[in-house]
Amino acid sequence: MLLGAMAAANPAKTLQEEATCSICLDYFKEPVMIIDCGHNFCRACITQCWAGWETNLSCPCCRGSFLQRNLKPNRQLANVAEVAKQLSLRLFKEPPAGRVCEKHQEALKLFCEEDQTPICVVCDRSRAHRAHTVVPIEEAAQEYKVQIQSHLETLKKERAEILEFQSSREMTSQELLKEVEAERQKVVSEFKQLHLFLVEQERRRLGRLGELDEEIVKRRDENAAKFSKALSCLSDLVSELEGKCQQPAGEFLQVIRSTLSRCKTGKGKFQNPSAESPDWRKRIKEVSQETVSLQDAVKKFKESLPSETLLESANVRFDPATAHPRFVVSKKRKSVRWGDTRQDLPYSPKRFDPSRCVLGCEGFTSGKRCWMVEVGDGGNWALGVARESLRRKGEISLDPEGGIWAIGLCRGQYRVLTSPVTLLTLSRSPTRIVVYLEYEGGLVTFIDFDKEATIFSFLPASFTGEKIFPFFRVGDMQTHLRLLP
Repeated sequence: MLLGAMAAANPAKTLQEEATCSICLDYFKEPVMIIDCGHNFCRACITQCWAGWETNLSCPCCRGSFLQRNLKPNRQLANVAEVAKQLSLRLFKEPPAGRVCEKHQEALKLFCEEDQTPICVVCDRSRAHRAHTVVPIEEAAQEYKVQIQSHLETLKKERAEILEFQSSREMTSQELLKEVEAERQKVVSEFKQLHLFLVEQERRRLGRLGELDEEIVKRRDENAAKFSKALSCLSDLVSELEGKCQQPAGEFLQVIRSTLSRCKTGKGKFQNPSAESPDWRKRIKEVSQETVSLQDAVKKFKESLPSETLLESANVRFDPATAHPRFVVSKKRKSVRWGDTRQDLPYSPKRFDPSRCVLGCEGFTSGKRCWMVEVGDGGNWALGVARESLRRKGEISLDPEGGIWAIGLCRGQYRVLTSPVTLLTLSRSPTRIVVYLEYEGGLVTFIDFDKEATIFSFLPASFTGEKIFPFFRVGDMQTHLRLLP
């Protein structure tokens, strides 16, 4: 009775539903019937569904259980599916003008202005539309096409303006990026020269101090040899005189003249050498004064810089309260790795689970900060910054839309965590990465410390006044992240 009511309402739709496989949701192809329950499926669909099972099979439709496969081809249903498919194609190809009123099965030749819908002549005579303004459907279509055309002109004009504005902004952005790159190269060159100058000044001063060191040691060794020789001679003479004083008077006085002579000869013979040369202290003082002068120059240079250009190195540590239950954080909170077992920890809304992530302890709402992370030479990791409101429970979006600005290594490929993911082509695998955060400018930059080269920059990043934390991800047991001082 219900099937009959459905067929009367829309027989074509009912036919299509009856000729559709409940697994692939397409018309039956080589339909077969499960004899035990009578439900039909495509042969390929039910075969794939039962792949790997020989007994204890179940029907995908009614969930009935069977001990063995018991299928029968349904050729009549195959014919019905083909008829339904052809009927669907014919209905799809019919022009819109051929549509009829579902209620009266009459052609839709009129248009009701009040209800904004096509109607047939019978609908026009009915109470529902008798008091409405009704016009021929072609006339209404022409009138509305004029209105739509007017809107189209306005929309096309707005689209052209947006495209022109976008092109202009893109050109401006490209020019600014070129200027930024030129200034970057200039800064790198200037500071490299400054670095070389300081290294040379250090080498020269250390060289002069080294020369003084050698001279002082040489003089000290020479004096030590003289002291040793003089002490040896005096010790021998003292021992000899002490022995003579123990002799009998006659024997002692026989050689008294020579004994007194030797006493006079040994006395005052040794001259105390100068412990240091007056020139040495002068030379040490000169090096010290030059160093102080250089320090004063560097201090004046730093004081001349705008305060906002001064970069503060952040003492970042891992926050155990946010770490995944499998993470092992060191006592000093400077390293993290994937542990062997899951720790039994109390529930905390701050803790990531099941996402394999951890945040730094300290968050930032202003200024410029940087920290260095040792990532090693492999594994599966990610690092960057994240909003405080970042989702902690369930699966999270590792991209700026999810509140994360990060890069990482996954399956041997370096990636920028955006949606979609952007792959990075690097000439070498970085082992130490510096994360640079400029809060007010919305800048997050990743630098290969050993190569002194920028890996990638997010600009601008939208922090929206929220506290930003260092972000880390440890993807497997081969990964070990370490924060360097």
